Amino acid sequence: MIFWIFIVFFLLYGLIPGIFSAGFGLGVFRKGTSAQKVAFTFDDGPDPMYTPKLLDLLRKFDIKATFFVLGSKAEKNPELIRRMYQEGHLIGIHNYTHQTNWLMTPWTIRRELNRSAVIIEQLTSVRPSYYRPPWGLLNLFDFFLHKQYRIILWSLMVGDWRSEGGSEKIIRKLLHKIKDGSIVLLHDSGETLGANQDAPFYMIQALEVVFHEICHRGYTCVRIDQMMELE
Repeated sequence: MIFWIFIVFFLLYGLIPGIFSAGFGLGVFRKGTSAQKVAFTFDDGPDPMYTPKLLDLLRKFDIKATFFVLGSKAEKNPELIRRMYQEGHLIGIHNYTHQTNWLMTPWTIRRELNRSAVIIEQLTSVRPSYYRPPWGLLNLFDFFLHKQYRIILWSLMVGDWRSEGGSEKIIRKLLHKIKDGSIVLLHDSGETLGANQDAPFYMIQALEVVFHEICHRGYTCVRIDQMMELE
């Protein structure tokens, strides 16, 4: 009996909300429709080794992106958060630590979000209002965050957290799959569970090629808030 109670609770708390959000887009923004627009988003940072190199590349191509940062890493790397903001990028929250919402209580998640928001606001004078839960996994109570945060998922991911295949894998997949309104999920840190530490090196290397090509195709790279305004 206890086993079945646990199964029902898990279905209601995590699995079913996850299916409706990721599968049907309920309560989240996961793709746009605007012609020739694409949004690049980066999770898990800021990372003192890779984020500066990524910011250099974005500045080189005059591309504005969206960063979903961990509050704990923002706290350790305040200069990178300030640089993101000063260079015109959008900063959202990716929890204080990289833990799945399926294994946290609603009040723990709210505490992590508030703690992260305070850190970012103190560094930029702007309180973040965009949120991407780790692994994109929502629980039932996350839908009640809408008054404070817009929940952002993605329409395109290419496995850039793994080193296998190097930059060629990322280039091939991105150039094949990018289309109007794509929200691209990438990672500027390789320190999370299941990732390779050197994976961001290949991601940044790949973006040099990808940015050249999509600019040639006539795409404009926008921040998530800009894409939502277009919608």
